[in-house]
This record gives sequence, structure tokens and C-alpha cells, in this order.
Amino acid sequence: MGRWSRGRSKTAVVPPGARGGTGLPALIQPQLATLVGRPPKGGDWSYEIKFDGYRVMTRIEGGAATIFTRNGHDWTERMPRLAEACKALHVDDAWLDGEAVVLDSNGQPDFNALQNAFDRRSTAEIVMFVFDILWLNGTDLREQPLRARRALLRELMAEQTSDVIRFSEDFPQDPVSLVASACKMKLEGIIGKRGDAPYQSGRSPAWIKLKCTTRQEFVVGGFTRAKGTRSGVHSLLLGVYEKDGSLRYAGSVRPYFSTRATSAFLSRAEPVRREATAFYNPPKPEKERDYLWLDPSIVVECSFLEWTPGGEVRHPIFHAVREDKPASAVSEEPMVAVEGDEPVEADAGSTREVPGPKGALRIGNVRISNPQRVMDPVTGHTKREMVEYYAAIAEWALPHLHNRPLALVRAPEGIKGELFFQKHSERATIPGIEELPTELHPRHPPLLVANSAEALVGLAQMSVVELHTWNAVAPDLAHPDRVIFDLDPDPALPWSVMLEAVALLKVVLDELGLRSFPKTSGGKGFHVIVPLTRRQGWSETKAFSHAVARHMARVVPQRFSAVLGPKNRVGKIFIDYLRNSRGASTVAAFSVRARSGMGVSMPVSWDEIREVSRGDEWTMRTAIERQRSLKADPWPDYWQTRQGITAAMRRAVGMN
Repeated sequence: MGRWSRGRSKTAVVPPGARGGTGLPALIQPQLATLVGRPPKGGDWSYEIKFDGYRVMTRIEGGAATIFTRNGHDWTERMPRLAEACKALHVDDAWLDGEAVVLDSNGQPDFNALQNAFDRRSTAEIVMFVFDILWLNGTDLREQPLRARRALLRELMAEQTSDVIRFSEDFPQDPVSLVASACKMKLEGIIGKRGDAPYQSGRSPAWIKLKCTTRQEFVVGGFTRAKGTRSGVHSLLLGVYEKDGSLRYAGSVRPYFSTRATSAFLSRAEPVRREATAFYNPPKPEKERDYLWLDPSIVVECSFLEWTPGGEVRHPIFHAVREDKPASAVSEEPMVAVEGDEPVEADAGSTREVPGPKGALRIGNVRISNPQRVMDPVTGHTKREMVEYYAAIAEWALPHLHNRPLALVRAPEGIKGELFFQKHSERATIPGIEELPTELHPRHPPLLVANSAEALVGLAQMSVVELHTWNAVAPDLAHPDRVIFDLDPDPALPWSVMLEAVALLKVVLDELGLRSFPKTSGGKGFHVIVPLTRRQGWSETKAFSHAVARHMARVVPQRFSAVLGPKNRVGKIFIDYLRNSRGASTVAAFSVRARSGMGVSMPVSWDEIREVSRGDEWTMRTAIERQRSLKADPWPDYWQTRQGITAAMRRAVGMN
């Protein structure tokens, strides 16, 4: 066992050519499989059981193991026995990809038993089948072919004795026979993987799934119960999101809940009750049933015979409520055709560039893959439009980005799919992006900066929608050069209240002697930026911004709140001062937002504030038009402003 730990031997056994990493990644998004109707006829494919459980990514470092769901939620405390077994592996650091399952008396995965284990908080019977290793002892293995990663994983698993962690075997039989056997054993299906392919976060054609039954997630848009009763659940009303963001009714299913499960479901449903249906095509009411509508936030998994021509499921069977998948990502799962040895096309979730047709779009030196991908189903905005916007806005955006550490919001499947927050390059090379020296942010992977138009185009090619930046500029990351106040309103408030609020904040800042500059957030409200000379540290600037927020809440309590949380801003505007901490970030000027409409955060002058009609007033097209038509800079003297936080200012807002 000692061969795996550098503390026990001189070298770790890794494939030839594997490269050293720049630091163990904080999070790795899993590779996802593409649904196909039949297996490829040839090619370098291997096949494994499709386990009926929860996908888990395990990070091991410094004798500690952290278990993440596919969406990056930390579930370590929910599976302590599994975490202990992972800690016992003789490695310095590692990333493992696997599936958490509970096995029945026949040794087969039982999803209901897994769900019950979590419900009872009795997870000792959970085991993890590990099928991939992405990192080992300081070495990034993701660019290595699957067969090399699997060989390394097989050796590692052979040297551990715990029955809690098991190697997921692959099978030599032809896939048609394997699917038939899996179905006979009442398994969910099989997974096919290309042996020569690297690991690709996101959905990829290098992994395929062949299912025994049609099975997927649905959003619960409501439920029914017997007419006139006040408890119980008769059926769940299922929905899937369409490309335009609307929710389609897709049929109903009887869940056959136990008393305990009924109580748990109703506890989740009660806070998201609504008066009107969220379906654009709600079901025709039955006289003997009451219909209770819900905000579409609860996700369940069902199998069914087929889709009807009308878009509903035929003969559905309820399996479980899913806690590990977001409602916003639930749509009718498409089946990709297979021609010869490969699926016809790559899914938008892949983060690797896929070879495209001759004459594919290029902007500068950056090749744009999947330019026709719809990023916002409501407006129809495509990836091409977003890339072209960032290329066109670069001359105005770059001064606000120069040498500022970035935090990125990626939408590989469009803004209605899963969104990923990223602060480091991970393994992908982004054209034009620079990495700051690690000594500027010790004990962390290198921070990213975008200092060129190529960098903005490269980010957009990687489906980065939002650009967030620190309140400090390299190389001096110890002293912020600005304070930002984010006005976050109760959504029920009229826009006139927001205009009044931002004007009141300006009055207070003016009285303190601080010049300020507003911009729309691209979402619900305004950001007010106060530039500073870099004299104060992070603790001083955050304390001051908090004091300003508290001062506003004391002076105008009916309008402002300085306490985080929706319940504290009912009928009010929360002055978000928390963006002034080291490592915190705020959406940058001219950034697109990952929200319906894809609004843009736009700098405006104080004189034109009253003319702004909403926080997402500017779109990608109108933002470019505005900048090209401006006769004067809306932020005159912003770059020349020299001011600091004085003792008199601190006293004025009630600081000691």
C-alpha cells in the first residue's frame, strides 16, 4: 500500500506523460453520459453497469475526504462511513469519481433503499463503486486516456481492503448482450466509455448510456388529493422545461408514499405552494380531486413506457424524490443517434472543443464551437451572439477588468441548465487568459485575469456568461481599491422605490465626502461603486461598508435593511456590503447576466438615473449601441478619483 503515498515511498505510480497539477482542484464537475438508442458498431469502447444511486465526487487531501454530489454540494456528513473509508486510502491527495448505492440481498443496487437510508439518516450500508480517478498525488490525470486512468484505479483499489469502496468492473461482452443481461437483472442499464478519451467535465459523447427502460427526472408542478380532504397525496403532477423556459405538463404519477414519506413531501411542498399553475398546458381537472399547485422546485425520478405524441409519459412509475439535481435543468432528455462508431454529435455540456464542420466560426485566433447553441430559450440568444458581444464590448470592458481576479459563471448547457462558478483554470486552457502568481493568493490555485479582447472571446467560447471581479487589482491584492454597495430589493417593490433608494445612498455618500459611481446590475437593481486609494485593508473597508449599510437602515428603517436574508428585506432593500470581503466578487461592468433576457450591467451617470426603467434595461445589442453613441463618459473622472476612508467618515456612520 505504501507505493501510493509519497510519505511512504519516493514516487507515486502514475501513467507516463501525466502532468503535474498546479494544486488539487477545489471542485471538479463530473463527466456525464449522452443517452443513445443503440451502441456503436465498433470503436474503442468499454462497458460498465449503470448503477442506480447518487453520483459522488470524492476529494482526498491531507488525511481528509470530502464527498460532493454532482452539483457540488458537500454531503460528507451525510455519509460518514464512506468518508472514513476514503480517508483510509493510502494516497497523499486524489479525486475519485463514483456512485453511492445501497445493495439489496442479491447484491444489486436498490435506489429505494438508498433513499430510505438518507431519510432515516442511517447511511452505514451505503457503498461506493468507483469508476474513475482524476487526480493522484499531485498529478492531474484528466488528460490521460480512460484505459490508463482505469488501470491505475484498479491497482489502487486492489490494495485496499474495505468493502465500503469497490471498483466498478467493466465487461468484455458485446453491449447488446450486456444490455439484455442488465434488463433481465432489472438493472437500469449500462454505460459505455471510450477507452482512448480524456476526462471531460459536462455531458460528452465519449460516455454513452443505454437504458433498459425510459427513465428521467421531472419537476413537480403540483399534486392532487381526494376532494375536500386536508392531507395525503394522490398523484404528483409532472413537468419538464421547454427550450423557451416554459414548463410543460408531462403527466401524473402515483407515488404510493408511506405515511412518513407523505409527511416529508408535504413539509417540502407547503413553503412552495402557489395560487396559479406554473404549467402552460395544465391538466384538465378531475371532479373528485383537489389540485394544489407548487412552484416548480421539487425534482422526482420516474420510469415510464414511452412518450405520447402529446408530450406526456405513458405508464409512469415513481422512484424517488431527488435532492441532488436542480429543477431548472430538467427537460425531456433527448436520445442522440449513433452512426458507425460514434454518437452523431456532442452535447452542449462538454467543455472540450469538438471538431466541427468546415468553415466553423472564428473570432480572432479563437475557434468558436457550437455557435448556434441557444443560451437563453426565452429570447433565443445564441452562443455566437454572446461571443460577438464580448468581442465588441472589449474596448470599454477591459479597463474595468485589468488585473482584477475573476470569478466566472459558466453555462455549458445555456442559462436554464446547470450553472458552474469557477475561479481557477482547472485543467482547461482558456485563450488569452492569464494566471496571477500563486504568491499573491497563497495556498490557492492561481487566480485568473482577463486583460485582452482575446481573453473575453476565449471566456465566451467556454460558455462563460458572467464575469465577476474582486475589489482589488494585482499585484496588491491586500488593499482594495474600491467599495461596492449592491442594492438588493424585495422583488415586490416598485421600481420607483429603487430609484429613491439609490438617490438616498448617494446623498449619504456625498455627505461623507465620497464620490460614487452607479451602474445597473443587469438584474434587479443597482451597484454603487466608491473608488479608493489603496490605504485600507480588507477588514477596514468591509467594516466601513457595513457601518454605512447599518446607518442607512437606522436613518430610513422603513426602506433599508442591513441584515441578510429574504425575511429581513420584505418591503425593503438590502444594502449588500458583503461583497467587500477578500475573495468576494461583484459582476463586472458590461458583463452579461445569466438570467432570462441576458441583461447587461451598465455604467450610468447620476444625471441619467431617473431615466433608467429597470436593472436589466440594457441587452447585449442595446449596450453596444449605447456605447457607440455616447458623447460623454457616464463616469467622468472615475479613474482619476483619489479618496480614502477617514476617521471623520467612520465617526459619521457610527463606528468607534
